[in-house]
Amino acid sequence: MKAAIGASRATVENAKVQLGFTTINSPITGRTGNLTVKEGNVVTANNMEMMTINQVEPIYVTFAVPEAQLASVKRYMAIGKLPVRVRSQDDSGPEEVGVLTFIDNAVDMTTGTIRLKGTFSNTDHKLWPGEFVRVTLKLTTQQNATVVPNEAVQTGQNGSFVYVVKPDRTVDARPVTTGARVDQDLVVESGLEPGETVVTEGQLRLAPGSRIVVRDGRGGGGREGRGGGGREGRGGGREGGKQGAPEGRPKS
Repeated sequence: MKAAIGASRATVENAKVQLGFTTINSPITGRTGNLTVKEGNVVTANNMEMMTINQVEPIYVTFAVPEAQLASVKRYMAIGKLPVRVRSQDDSGPEEVGVLTFIDNAVDMTTGTIRLKGTFSNTDHKLWPGEFVRVTLKLTTQQNATVVPNEAVQTGQNGSFVYVVKPDRTVDARPVTTGARVDQDLVVESGLEPGETVVTEGQLRLAPGSRIVVRDGRGGGGREGRGGGGREGRGGGREGGKQGAPEGRPKS
C-alpha cells in the first residue's frame, strides 16, 4: 500500500516538472518578434527557434573607423568616456547620445577598418534593432582652430596647398598642413593665418601671381573664402575620427 502511494506521488511530481517546461523564461528584457511556431505545432527541445527577442533598452550601435584612427581612439578613450552621437538616416529629429564602450580586438584586413560599439540608454526607444544610422564619435575639441572649406585645399607634388588672395587680388600658392575634417571644413594646422582669404573654386585656371575675380560662387576666376580663426575644430575628424561619414546599425 505504501509503495503504491509513493509511486503515485512520484507520478504527480513528474507531471509538475513536465508542466514547468511549458513556461519559457527569457534571459533578457526586450521585445519579441514574429512567432515561428503556432499552437498545435510539434517542437523539439534545443533544436527549433520559436521566436527572437531583441533588447532595445539599452541598445548598441556598431560602426567602423579606418585603422589609421585606432591610435587616436585608444589614446582619448584612456582619458575618459568618448561621446557617440547618432542620427537616423532621414536626418530628422535630435541626435541620440551614448558613449563608446567597445573596440574590437582585431582589424578587418579586407577593409582596413576596426569595429567600434557605442552604448545608448534608448529609454524612448527611438533607436531600433537593425536600423541604419549615421554616427559621430567625438575624440576631443581643438579650440581656436583655423578652418577652411574642404574645396580650398589642393594637392600638389609637394603636398597640400591653398591659393591665398593678396590685397592686390593676385594669388599665391601657400603650402599648408591639414588636420581634422569637420563637416565641410578642414582644420589647417600651419601655413595659414586667421582672416586670410583663400580661393575655393577655379583653382585649375590659376597660377601664382594670377589675378582673380569674385563671382559669388558661380564659376569663373575663383570664389573666395576666409580662413576661420577662432572657430572650433573637432579633433579626430568627422564621424568617429574618420574622413567621411561612417554608418552603423543598432543591435540588441
